[in-house]
Amino acid sequence: MTEAVKPLEWIRSPLGEIVSFQNGFAFKSSTYCDDGAFVIRIGNVQADGISLHNPAYVNIEQLGAEKFMLRCGDMLMSLTGNVGRVATIREKHLPAVLNQRVARLVPSVKMDSRYIYHLTRSDLVQREIQRSAKGAAQLNISTKDLSLIEVVIPPRAEQKTIAEKLDTLLAQVESTKARLERIPKILKRFRQSVLAAAVSGKLTEEWRGTNAISFQQPPITIGREYEEVPEGWAWNDLVDLAKLESGHTPRKSRTDYWENGDVPWISLQDIRAAHGRVIEKTKFMPNMKGIENSSARILPRGTVCFSRDISVGYTTIMGCEMATTQHFVNWICSPELNNYYLMYAFMAAKDHLTISGQGSTVKTIYMPACKKFRLIAPPLDEQTEIVRRVDQLFAYADTIETQVNNALERVNNLTQSILAKALRGELTEQWRKDNPDLITGKNSAEALLEKIKAERVAAKPVKRGRKKAK
Repeated sequence: MTEAVKPLEWIRSPLGEIVSFQNGFAFKSSTYCDDGAFVIRIGNVQADGISLHNPAYVNIEQLGAEKFMLRCGDMLMSLTGNVGRVATIREKHLPAVLNQRVARLVPSVKMDSRYIYHLTRSDLVQREIQRSAKGAAQLNISTKDLSLIEVVIPPRAEQKTIAEKLDTLLAQVESTKARLERIPKILKRFRQSVLAAAVSGKLTEEWRGTNAISFQQPPITIGREYEEVPEGWAWNDLVDLAKLESGHTPRKSRTDYWENGDVPWISLQDIRAAHGRVIEKTKFMPNMKGIENSSARILPRGTVCFSRDISVGYTTIMGCEMATTQHFVNWICSPELNNYYLMYAFMAAKDHLTISGQGSTVKTIYMPACKKFRLIAPPLDEQTEIVRRVDQLFAYADTIETQVNNALERVNNLTQSILAKALRGELTEQWRKDNPDLITGKNSAEALLEKIKAERVAAKPVKRGRKKAK
C-alpha cells in the first residue's frame, strides 16, 4: 500500500485481518424465474449503489442455497470487470442472493462497519485493488489478494467518529450533486421553451409590434395539418422555400472508395452529436471516386441536414461542402429562408415528426412524406431576428451548462478528497486531542487488532486428528 500520512495512534494491517470475505454462488441462468430472490450479479454492483436494472430471480428453496441469502446492510464488492465497486444492500433489494464473482464483506464485530464501507470506497484502497487485479481482457481479483491489501486502522471510538462525520459530509455532497444533475434537464426544457416561443411568434411579438396568437402546433408538418398563423406569417410547402436533396452511401466493400478520403460525409453516428449546431467534421470520409461512383451528392455549405430514419428529427447545418447518407434529407435554402431558422423549426417539431413517422420499432419518414413538409415562417427580417434571439438565449444556457459540468466535476472529486482527509486523520484531529483516553491503552488501535486476532482464533473450528488403529 502507498505510504500515507496517518496519526501516530493508528496502525496498518492487511484488510483480511479485519474483514472476512464470502464468495457468491454460481447460479445458472437456466434456474432464473419470474419471481423469487433477486440475484446480485456483477452488473448490479455499481459505484452509486445496487442497480435494479435487468434483474434476475431464483427460487432459493428449490436450489438449496440459503447460505447465500443477503441481509439489509450487507456490503458487497465486485471481483470481475470493474473490480472493487462497493455497494450496500437495502431493504428494497430483499430478498436477494449473492452470485459468483461478487463478494460479501463481513467486518469484525469489533470494527465499525460504516468505517469499513468508507475505507474500501476510498482511492487509497481502490488503487491497491487495481494494482492487485489480474487479467488482460477483463480484470479479476481474488478474495485472497483482497485480504493482503494493507489499510489504516484507527481506534474503535475514532472509527465511529470518522464514520459519523463522513456520513454527514458525503450526504451533503450527494445532495449538492443531485441538485446539480437536475439543472441540465431544466436547461433542456428551457431550450425547448425558447424554440416553441420562437416558432410561434411569441419571442418576437414585441419586436414585431403585434401580439402572438396562442396556439400549440408544430412549425413543420406533413401536409396541411394546421393553418393558424401569427400576423404576417404564412404556411408554405418547404419545397417552395428550399431545394430538397437526398443522400447516399458509397459502397463500403470498395476500399478504393474510402482510401485517403477527404470528402466530409455525415452518417448516423455524426448526427446525434451535431444536433442543433453546425457540423465541421465527420467520422467517415469517402474520396471523390467513391462520390462519383454512387448517388451521393456534394452539397454546399449551409445546407440543413435532417435525419428521417433511425435517429428521426436530428438536425444539423453543414459547415463546409459535404455529402450525407441516404438516411437524411437535405435542404438548400432559398434567399427567402434563413437556414438557422429552418434548423430551429425542425428541432421544435422533432417530437411531432417522430410520431408522424411510420414503423413501430424504427420510425421512418419516407421521401414522399418529406416532399409534403410544410413550414410556418415569418418574413426574412423576422426570421433573422428570431435566430439572433435564439442564439443569444442558447448561448446563455450553454454557459450555465458549462459551469454546472465544471461544478459537477469538482463535486465528484470532492468525495474522494473528503475520504482522503478522513483516512489521514484530518477530520478527527481535534477529537483526538479532546479524547486521549479513547485512543490509548486498552482503547488503542493495537489493542483492538489483538482482540480481533484473538476473536478469529477462537472462532476457528478445532481440527480433530484421526484415531490410531489398535
